[in-house]
Amino acid sequence: MSKRHSAKYKIDRRIGENLWGRPKSPVNQRSYGPGQHGQRRKNKVSDFGLQLRAKQKLKGYYGNLTEKQFSRTYEEAARRKGNTSENLIALLESRLDAIVYRAKFTPTVFSARQFVNHGHVQVNGKSVNIPSYRVKAGDVVQVRERSRNMALVLEALQLAERDIPDYVEVDAKAMTAKYIRTPELAEVPYPVKMEPNLVVEFYAS
Repeated sequence: MSKRHSAKYKIDRRIGENLWGRPKSPVNQRSYGPGQHGQRRKNKVSDFGLQLRAKQKLKGYYGNLTEKQFSRTYEEAARRKGNTSENLIALLESRLDAIVYRAKFTPTVFSARQFVNHGHVQVNGKSVNIPSYRVKAGDVVQVRERSRNMALVLEALQLAERDIPDYVEVDAKAMTAKYIRTPELAEVPYPVKMEPNLVVEFYAS
């Protein structure tokens, strides 16, 4: 398992952007990279560098994804008909932990993964503890009854900094979220600009 959860703010610093739009992000205070060379003037980034950065940004956004998991997701997106970059976003957004995060059942993508892992979530009435589980259009994701009063859940539902997208229909009282349809890139509420087309170029080169 990736140790990304222990250093999530470092991703923000390294990339130089507030990946999740969080008020506590160190980028809000220091926009330069970490370490003693963080403030050095940056050289012009090569095409490969731009592609690598786009991949790290998208992969980092979804939390604890390993390189193997992410490249497999890309391979599936490439096999599907249609635009590969749109397919990639659709596959990432249909992950169970992503739906739990979008529905505001947890405050972060990292806690969403852990929340699913610990058996607090059901899909269509059945317990599912696999964060990468692929949710289909029409599926209903809900927080188990005994988990609904957890401080983590109550805190997340109060967060004003995130909006619930149109492709997820949430009933906050019942703590259910229906995955309406596969989203397009333009609909996904990323706080920063994502460039899946550069990710496709990275893997295709």
